[in-house]
Amino acid sequence: MKLIRFGAINEEKPGVLLADGTKIDVSAFGQDYDEAFFGSNGINKLQAWLGANQNNCPVIGDDVRVGPPLSRPSKIVCVGLNYAKHAAESGMDIPEEPVLFFKASSAIVGPFDPIVIPKGSEKTDWEVELAVVIGQKASYVSEADALNHIAGYVLHNDVSERAYQLERSGQWVKGKSCDTFAPIGPFIATPDEIGDPNNLNLWLKLNGEEMQNSSTSDFIFNIQHVVSYISQFMTLLPGDIISTGTPFGVGLGLTPPRYLQDGDVVELGIEGLGVSKQTCVGYK
Repeated sequence: MKLIRFGAINEEKPGVLLADGTKIDVSAFGQDYDEAFFGSNGINKLQAWLGANQNNCPVIGDDVRVGPPLSRPSKIVCVGLNYAKHAAESGMDIPEEPVLFFKASSAIVGPFDPIVIPKGSEKTDWEVELAVVIGQKASYVSEADALNHIAGYVLHNDVSERAYQLERSGQWVKGKSCDTFAPIGPFIATPDEIGDPNNLNLWLKLNGEEMQNSSTSDFIFNIQHVVSYISQFMTLLPGDIISTGTPFGVGLGLTPPRYLQDGDVVELGIEGLGVSKQTCVGYK
């Protein structure tokens, strides 16, 4: 199943993307895609409900905004330097353990919403990433059991302000959490829709020019390891997002570096998870 949310900002309603591309409104099911939904076997309950009610669900027009496919989670946990070539282009050693940082959940926007370049920013960068949505509370989970705690997978652009991240002291979170820095979607795909999450093509284009093209098979730490590892340090709640890192090809790693400007268009995608597109606008 592919979960979407639609409507005006902060007024999104739950929907489902059908196999033929039709988007339907499932508001009558009575639950948004939030912690309570994911933590109460909501996906299976929704699937059963659709079996009896799908033909009565309104169709969502193509002119209706597609929002982030889940309501604001308790946290976004990110894995840094999880592709060897990206670590090299960043001038950093391959980590012996996953590098973790947080991204503010207030940064979440829809997959086609604009990226706002922060006030005074000169080094806003792009990062295509595979993100995981947690489906069951996870604490001290083994790698063997890790995939059982995943509700689905989603496309994420981990937008980053490199000066804030690397030159302003302290933790990376400052360069990761500006408003609009987490375009999510267009949909959450349940695990049955995705073959092997550790072997998916992912790519990103800037103004039509390919900047990133790689595969999650190049992970330093795979999905199972990452979920298990993070759960040793914190409880992951249903609906929480884990963003698993970006491959090589970010602006920081170019010679000379290249960063996002007002008017730039970023388009990105992951095999089985659709495509998102954001236009950059300067802070006003």
